Amino acid sequence: MIDNMHPYLTMPSRAAQAGPGGFSYYDHVYLPENEKDLIWAHGGLSYRSQVVVRLNGRRRTEAFLFELAGDGAWKPVVLDDGTVADGKVDGYARCVEAICGSADTFFTSVFAAQGKRQLSGYRNAEIKTLLADLLGQEEIQALGRKAAETARLLRAAFAAIRQEQAGLADETRRVDEERRRLAGAGERVRLGMTARQVAQGALEECRTRCARLSAEADQSRATEARRTQLQGECRSVIRAGKQAIEALKAQEQTEAQRLTRLEQRIAQRHAQARNRRQVLEHQRRQCLAVLDAEAVVTRAARLRTLAEYVAGQRLARVDGARQRVAQLTQVQAAERAAALKLVAIEREAGQAALKADELARRFGLTEEVPCAGTDLQGCCKLLGDAREAQALLPSAQGAIRRFARDRMVAQQEREASQRQLVSLADAPTALLQAERRAKGARERASRLALLAAQAGEMHRTRAALAELERELAAIGPRDADGQAPAETADELAERQQVEAGRRAIACQREQQAKHYRATLDRLEQALLALPPPFDDQALAQAQSAMASAAQVLAAAEQAHLRAVQDAEALSALGRQADALTGRQAQVAGRMARIETELGAWNLFAKCMSNDGLIALAIDDAGPALSGLSNDLLLACYGPRFTVSIQTLVETAKGDQKEGFDIIVYDGETGESKSIGLMSGGEKTFIEACLTRAIALYLARHTGRGYSTIFTDEADGALDSQRKRMFMAMKREVLRLGGYEREFFVSQTPELVELADAVIDLTAMSAPGV
Repeated sequence: MIDNMHPYLTMPSRAAQAGPGGFSYYDHVYLPENEKDLIWAHGGLSYRSQVVVRLNGRRRTEAFLFELAGDGAWKPVVLDDGTVADGKVDGYARCVEAICGSADTFFTSVFAAQGKRQLSGYRNAEIKTLLADLLGQEEIQALGRKAAETARLLRAAFAAIRQEQAGLADETRRVDEERRRLAGAGERVRLGMTARQVAQGALEECRTRCARLSAEADQSRATEARRTQLQGECRSVIRAGKQAIEALKAQEQTEAQRLTRLEQRIAQRHAQARNRRQVLEHQRRQCLAVLDAEAVVTRAARLRTLAEYVAGQRLARVDGARQRVAQLTQVQAAERAAALKLVAIEREAGQAALKADELARRFGLTEEVPCAGTDLQGCCKLLGDAREAQALLPSAQGAIRRFARDRMVAQQEREASQRQLVSLADAPTALLQAERRAKGARERASRLALLAAQAGEMHRTRAALAELERELAAIGPRDADGQAPAETADELAERQQVEAGRRAIACQREQQAKHYRATLDRLEQALLALPPPFDDQALAQAQSAMASAAQVLAAAEQAHLRAVQDAEALSALGRQADALTGRQAQVAGRMARIETELGAWNLFAKCMSNDGLIALAIDDAGPALSGLSNDLLLACYGPRFTVSIQTLVETAKGDQKEGFDIIVYDGETGESKSIGLMSGGEKTFIEACLTRAIALYLARHTGRGYSTIFTDEADGALDSQRKRMFMAMKREVLRLGGYEREFFVSQTPELVELADAVIDLTAMSAPGV
């Protein structure tokens, strides 16, 4: 709860780091719309902070800050510079800092959050910024920032002017290179004029020669026209001859194709006859092979009935043998049962015999007992036992005789079974022989049935063989010898027609060749009578020479023109070089002035920074802060520890540099060491005194005071005795700083009892409260 008892937009114990971006409410809320509503007072005025964090859809945070007016209404806070707390987070933060000061100073001096960053962990720049804000050096910091911004703008302007200077230098080098390249342009103008005049004379000579050759070419055009006409007629005759010969070749090829097709049909007919005979002969051999088994099939049909009868008899014998085997099995079972019964009777007869012997022995004691015939014989137990044995002895002897008769009957039954076993001993062997003979009979009957079933196939094969013999006889004997078959009348007539056509085509080819050869001879004689043709190559050479001369003249004119342009450009480059020299002088002067101003503003920004006047002010405040810290330590801890703040630290080389360190002198050991080397409890105690000293200094020297301070479980690393000293330090801070109260959170019941009042949230949240 204590994390939200302030108006700043952060929860200091949950912030990952100091400064913007170290904390986000979105990581610690879960409702679609969450609200923080805090009413607080500062400087005699009451304020109300309302922060709304929305997660429904797009994340959004709104922060409002109101001030309680005289009429009891809440009105938005408006700063002197016009900033209004209208719901925007930036405006709210500026308003809170204008009222309560910076968040870093607040959370360092008067609000000790759980797990907060220790002063010994601050870097040099961070502690200087914190102390500058503590000492109220905002105006100096603002001047330093303005000076630094001015220096930054001057550096940017200096960089732009330096870039301009570099551009001018590049332009100057380019102009110098162009001037060196264009050196001697006037001499090139004179030489170009001379070369153009020479090229003009050569072109006139070429034009005269080309005109003369053109006139001669015009005179030879009529002869060339006649020559062209005769050459065209020759080509026409040659083309017509080739076409006629090609037509005759096509006709001859057609006749040759007819002859080829005729021979192919004859060869095909011969091949078909030969293939058909081969197929028929193969079928004939197959039929003969089938008929070779005709005698076997006939005999099988005759023996089939007898074989089936024999198979039936053999199966009947198998059934009889199986019955004998079943009877053998029954007799064997009866013989085993009789043997078991005989064994049981002999066992029971033996037990009965033993019992009869025992009874006879007991009965024999009646003669041996001394009390026999006396008055004591009525109460003698041995005589009573002997008389009881005498009564049981006849039944025991009768049981022995019964067992003897049963044994004789069982023995007779067993001997009868043994005689039957002897008579049935060959039953299994007879069954195997009967089954083997029955199987052979069945297989022979099946084989004969399969052969007898082929009788119909034999009749069909014989009919097919007769048909094959007739078809083979119809093929003819010459075809059967495999020689070329005789041509039919149609084939012979077609062959004679083809040969007559080929002879006619050969005759036409000979006549056409004589005709076209005579025509070509006449045209060649007319061509030889014409005068020789005009030499077009001479005219072409003359025209080519004239074109070359024209090109040379054009090149000379272009070279002359370029030389004139170079001369004009050289003059312009001279004027441009003079202008660049003047501009470079102006830029150099501007750079010198900016360098002077930049040095002054850099020095001023350094003086107004944390390492300048602010560092001197921190040095002046160091003894005061140390004194307040030592007063608190003396009041609650005793004279053992003394604290000093150093803003200059020694380097490894022994030099001094800007820095920040807290040195603690231990009165018991006489040693001085940095607070970072202290134990956990000692460091906690001294850090608490330093932060409260900063709060006291803030209240006394800057006029920025707070009526309440906050502490969240800062006593965790202390033992019970030092926790009480810690409470004494708190009361001393309240006394020295004029604070009204301190809200603190502790897990130690003894410290809670020392508080003036306790806020028990558990009791307040109970039902009925």
